[in-house]
Amino acid sequence: MNRSKLSLPPQAAVEFHFESTPACYAWIQATLVRLRYAGLSKPGKGVLRRYVQAVTGYSRAQAARLIGQYRKSGQMRGRKGERHRFERRYTAQDVRLLAKTDELHGTLSGPATKKIFEREYRVFGHLDFARLASISVGHLYNLRKQTGYLRLRQCFTKTRARIVAIGERRKPAPEGRPGYLRIDSVHQGDQDGVKGVYHINVVDAVTQFQAVAAVEKISEAYLIPALKELLAAFPFVILGFHSDNGSEYVNRAVAELLNKLLIEFTKSRSRQTNDNALVEGKNAATIRKHFGYAHIPQRYAARINAFNREHLVPYLNFHRPCFFPEIITDAKGKQRKRYHYQHMMTPYDKLKSLSKANCYLKPDVTFEQLDAIATAISDNDAAALLQQAKQKLFQHIHERRAA
Repeated sequence: MNRSKLSLPPQAAVEFHFESTPACYAWIQATLVRLRYAGLSKPGKGVLRRYVQAVTGYSRAQAARLIGQYRKSGQMRGRKGERHRFERRYTAQDVRLLAKTDELHGTLSGPATKKIFEREYRVFGHLDFARLASISVGHLYNLRKQTGYLRLRQCFTKTRARIVAIGERRKPAPEGRPGYLRIDSVHQGDQDGVKGVYHINVVDAVTQFQAVAAVEKISEAYLIPALKELLAAFPFVILGFHSDNGSEYVNRAVAELLNKLLIEFTKSRSRQTNDNALVEGKNAATIRKHFGYAHIPQRYAARINAFNREHLVPYLNFHRPCFFPEIITDAKGKQRKRYHYQHMMTPYDKLKSLSKANCYLKPDVTFEQLDAIATAISDNDAAALLQQAKQKLFQHIHERRAA
């Protein structure tokens, strides 16, 4: 039976009923003939089609199909024959029994559930399970996907962390030795949907020795050469490499590079925000402080790298003092950090202050060479050169972008 309701004011709502589909088709055909559909204007045909939709409850597409059939043949007929359908063997009651059994047993595997159905019917004589006792395992899973089953029972599980077999998920333990690096990426903003440069920031966990590089894109073609340059910038042997779980670092190319250099690869743990906190703090204190947040186009990555190599990295490591914490363990075993003024020094001074510091240096690096760099100019002179170079860099970027 076809039933629809014509949209009228609430006080005048009218319902139309058709005893069968042929009766509905006959009414549509009679209406089209009576109102002379073929002779109507285009707006008039649209009004008549909407009228047919309102009375019959058919969709716009179905009403248009029936009217098109009338225009082509002069009459409307239903589809010949019926679609082939397989006989339904398992009823709604069977689906309810399946849902109840799954609820009681905690959704066992298909074979185990089928075995329970067989036992309920053959061993315990429960006739309700007669059909389910002969169900195939494959069709049992089909019943679990049906809407009737899902209305009765749905099982939700907590999202599992994706396991990537690259790097070890733990916090590094330098134990006072330099060479355990923390790394992170800083994006220099978007503009009109175009990405800016990416800064790669690397900091040693013990000495706070720091190296910075810029790349056009976070991809293997740009990142691997930048990582090689950053690792070579440190005067001591690199022992560890720690990153967050971003795919720019947790991938096969980076893992192969670190394995070749015999560097331990670790990554941050879930819900442990302090694992990579040192480098994230340096992102704000150095990268954002000197480059800000404004968009810098990718094509300036090479010029930024030259600035980093000649001015920023030497200034950060030889002329910019840093706080170094003193870790105090209380009676309950909780560790607290205290930052004393007397422990403030440059990363290079911290490296020299370590016990047996010479043992950590690379074979081709000596403290005499590093002392020459550290004492070549004063801290203020190094800062002045840094500011001058930074001003020239940004002036060049703004002039090129304005042109």
